[in-house]
Amino acid sequence: MSIRLRLTLLYSAIVALTLLAFSALLYVLLPGVTTQAVKDRLATDAARIIQARQPQYGQIVLPVSRFAAPETYAQTLTLEGKVGARTQNLEEEGATLPLSQEGMEAVQAGKPWTESAVVQGQRLLVYSKPVRFGEVRGVFQIASSLEAQDRSLNNLRKILLAGSGIATLLAFGIGWLLAGAALRPINRIARTARAIGEERDFDRRVDYRGPNDEVGRLATTFNTMLSQLGAAYQAQRRLVADASHELRTPLTTIRGNLALLQREPPISPDDRAAVLTDTAEETERMSRLVNDLLLLARADAGRPLQRGPVRVRPLMEELCRQAEVLGPDHGIECDTGPDLVVTGDRDALKQVLLILLDNALRFTPRGGTVSLFTSETDHTVMMGIRDTGPGIRPEVLPHIFERFYQADRSRAGGGAGLGLSIAKALVEAQGGSLSVESEVGKGSIFAVSLPRSATVPDVSSELQPARMGERSKRPSA
Repeated sequence: MSIRLRLTLLYSAIVALTLLAFSALLYVLLPGVTTQAVKDRLATDAARIIQARQPQYGQIVLPVSRFAAPETYAQTLTLEGKVGARTQNLEEEGATLPLSQEGMEAVQAGKPWTESAVVQGQRLLVYSKPVRFGEVRGVFQIASSLEAQDRSLNNLRKILLAGSGIATLLAFGIGWLLAGAALRPINRIARTARAIGEERDFDRRVDYRGPNDEVGRLATTFNTMLSQLGAAYQAQRRLVADASHELRTPLTTIRGNLALLQREPPISPDDRAAVLTDTAEETERMSRLVNDLLLLARADAGRPLQRGPVRVRPLMEELCRQAEVLGPDHGIECDTGPDLVVTGDRDALKQVLLILLDNALRFTPRGGTVSLFTSETDHTVMMGIRDTGPGIRPEVLPHIFERFYQADRSRAGGGAGLGLSIAKALVEAQGGSLSVESEVGKGSIFAVSLPRSATVPDVSSELQPARMGERSKRPSA
């Protein structure tokens, strides 16, 4: 069942139930109102007739035939229930007005009594009023036919049933049209989504010019999703193209080297050793590239990192010791600063800093200096690595975080241009930012900024490295 039909049935059911409740209430209340009106009229007529014809000589003499309308019946009764005078219409029909035992007891007690009864096949409302002169001496009864009221109620029932049915059908038709108009933009979105899926055209958008209601927000959200899908699709295509290009070179080299090793007659032992060395280097390079691609794929998949409080000082001290091992030909300066705490993932943060450290050591010439430092603001902590390398040209600076980007392949040092992209993705996954400042001929500064943490981690849960001084300097080689 479509949404349009469900909405239309819902509209129709609401209208039908509303009309049913209104009709039932009207049909129940109207008889009581009309009966009360007849009762009030009969009570007024009875009081007027009794007042106009007073009892004489202790007898009840009421020529009520002169005072009753043709559709009204009247008679007198003694307290013993004997019928006295009657109106002409009762005499012609040979009928009398009934009075129940309960009614007679009420009248004898001096209270008027009203009841309905069937006389000669028609339903009457009988009003009985005690007649007094000093004490109750008799009963005056006056009745009116309820046939007109019954006919009106029957006609009303037919009108309510027919009107409710017609109104429900009209509500169904109007609801069908309104639901179609309301769902038309959604149908357009569905057609657009189907066309985009078939054509893979992520540049196409939903054309919506209506109000900013639920459907408008749906169209806006869908267009935003298309923009993100388009960007992700283009990024995926670039990644596949760049990865294919990067993998082609080592694979070609390895295939060529294997062909050399299979030559007959065999190549010389020196050439064979050179070919094996070259093959091992290309294999290692391809392995690093595949690992980097897997890491980027995990980052693109949006896998959440385990974020928590991380102490910066022990991490920077550990990084300084590794820098001394990795860069024995460089001067290493460490300024760990105060014992600060950030919110992040310790392993991911260390990987980012190692990437930046390796990048600084690779591009800083022998005898240069690489500095590690920390600083703080009210809400963030910055961990930076400064080098005295050649710096980055201004036209290159905006592209260094792009995947597979290498400004100078001759100085790439065997990398694939993925390190900074991985570092940036890991930092942003922790809610931080990675920035760079560089001046040609003077060096570069890469800085990782993460939010400060109000929670201090349990010191016993961390491996405590040997403490270093607040500032240590290793002389240049």
